[in-house]
Amino acid sequence: MDEPAYAVVIPTLGRPSLGACLRALAVAEGPPPRRVVLVDDRPGAKGGASPLTEVPESLRPRTTVVPGGARGPAAARNTGWRAAGAVPWIVFLDDDVVPGPTWAADLARDLAAASERTAAVTARIEVPLPRERRPTDWERNTAGLATARWITADMAYRRTALEAAGGFDERFRRAFREDADLALRVTAAGWSVAEGSRTTTHPVRPADRWVSVRLQAGNADDVLMTRLHGRGWWRRADAPRGRLPVHAAVTAAAGAALSCAALRRPRGAALCGALWLAGTAEFALARIRPGPRTRDEVVTMALTSLAIPPAAVWHWLRGRVAHRGTAPFVPSGTAGPPRGRREPAPEQVGS
Repeated sequence: MDEPAYAVVIPTLGRPSLGACLRALAVAEGPPPRRVVLVDDRPGAKGGASPLTEVPESLRPRTTVVPGGARGPAAARNTGWRAAGAVPWIVFLDDDVVPGPTWAADLARDLAAASERTAAVTARIEVPLPRERRPTDWERNTAGLATARWITADMAYRRTALEAAGGFDERFRRAFREDADLALRVTAAGWSVAEGSRTTTHPVRPADRWVSVRLQAGNADDVLMTRLHGRGWWRRADAPRGRLPVHAAVTAAAGAALSCAALRRPRGAALCGALWLAGTAEFALARIRPGPRTRDEVVTMALTSLAIPPAAVWHWLRGRVAHRGTAPFVPSGTAGPPRGRREPAPEQVGS
């Protein structure tokens, strides 16, 4: 049986990790991709070094670089799969992952086993953590990718499913929830998402002290998800709910303490301040306990635990305003997989 043809699409921000990703792809055992599309999504990418400099010689004849326009990973992936040619499968990789040594062979088996109703096939994501100590908060956050249900760090999508769904929703400007949104849309249209056998490593990339505060921007994306898919989307996507209600209560207590102080009500200010302090301390301790408890980590947890609750509430409110007019997603009756006929073999779909 002929192996299913596929193209690899990698949006890149020019991270140094891109070279390791491409080298692993080049030497992976199994059938190589028909095409590799690198989507250069850096702001002002035309003035920087081309990602082609990172491409191994064996992949260069089949590699294309296209500009992404710095509009985020959802838009970059759309640009990439539409530029990949008429191959039946598109495999999305992030530029900071490392495909396993038998990745291509495992992928070929994954795609060959897919039924005609399979829209996508996931990979097994491994996040290496330090063995000599407990992981930091950032390392634990990254480790959550290993259990994410539909993560596009390594995800193979059938081209016809992408076309039927219209691709990724480009209103998701960050690498957050755009993968769950697409999977919810294709499964609502009658497709399925299968679990694959290939393995990809997602190393923990370096991050500064305030990365967890910046991640709170995802609360605005969660508002968009709720507008599109209803309140039950968390359960359908197996997504953790997070601490937004608690963050809102802690932030409200801080605001009330400041208001009481301004109105010269010391008892009210003291009570609300105590509630804020208790909520902040509980949050910080919940993050410190499972970590390495080094001085730097404790300081980082203390500072960011002060900043995260108001940041989370701010981004949630921002999302409520930005997406107030968003209409719910309604599945199309014609967007699903073919019924009652055989799917064409890969060589008949295109090359």
